[in-house]
Formats: sequence, C-alpha cells, structure tokens
Amino acid sequence: MITKTWSLLLLPIILSLAGCGYHLGEIKPTPMRRVTTIAVNNFKNNTLIPRLESQTADSVVKRFQQDGTYRIESSDQADAILEGTIESVERQPMRVLASNVLQTSEFELILTVKYRVLDRVTGAVLMEGTAVGETPFFTESDAVNSDLVTNQNMNYPIAAQRMAENLVSKVSEGW
Repeated sequence: MITKTWSLLLLPIILSLAGCGYHLGEIKPTPMRRVTTIAVNNFKNNTLIPRLESQTADSVVKRFQQDGTYRIESSDQADAILEGTIESVERQPMRVLASNVLQTSEFELILTVKYRVLDRVTGAVLMEGTAVGETPFFTESDAVNSDLVTNQNMNYPIAAQRMAENLVSKVSEGW
C-alpha cells in the first residue's frame, strides 16, 4: 500500500521533470547551424577615410566574443569566414544652433557595412547582408575652434560598435 501511494505521488513529479521539449541555448540561423567557429578577416574600405578597416573588424570580433555563439579562430581553422566591406561613412545634420540656423550643432554618424559569411571548405556563401551603425555627436558652438572631422573620428568607434551589434545579431540569431 505504501509503495503504491509513493509511486502515485512520484509519477506526476517525474512527468513534470521530463519537460515538454523546450531547451535553453542558442538558436542559430539555418545556414549557420553547423558553424561553431568563425574567422573575421580585415574589412575592405570603399570610403576615402583612411585606417577604418582593422578598427571595424576589431569591433566585430569583440562583439562575437561577447555574444558567445561562435568561437573566434584563425582563417585556416574556422568553420566559416566573415568578410566585410565598409560601404559608406555618412554625416547627417540633425540639429541647428538656435542663434544661427546655418550652423549645425548635432550630427548623426552613419556607418554602412556589407558582409558575407563563407564556408571555409566549400567557399559557399552562408549568409550575406548589410549592417548599419549610427551614433549622434555634437560640435562646439564656436565655429572658429570647432573641428568637425576630429569630432567625427572620435565617434567612429561608437558607430562601429553599434554596427557590430547589428551584424553579429544577424549572423547569430538571423535578425
């Protein structure tokens, strides 16, 4: 009698522990399901702004390391290789000074990168797309001492980080 009572009590507990087939963890996009390691090559630069290639690729590598879906490897060891091209770095005016409507006080820096993920062995394109990173930045109100290019260059790493978040999200999660 006691064993029958215990078995009736344990049966619901055992069934509830069995679960319903749900699991926690990564859900990669279908083309990337067999990829566990990825290499990030230095990016190509189609803009006239010098020395952006390695800084942009470095932002993507750091974001992949933070995400943890793929492990970073060298190009000869990785399952897939990420190639990127910096297509444009644009500066859009957003706000003007109240005292001078011809002078912009806030800009938005927009970084656009095209990327492809290639299977290392076959060379097949697993994924491709465009990733964008945006960041606002202000200029000094003093037009004489204001250096717009320096302000833009100081904010480029932030735009690169935001672009990397966008790119890694697409490659890791499919959106």
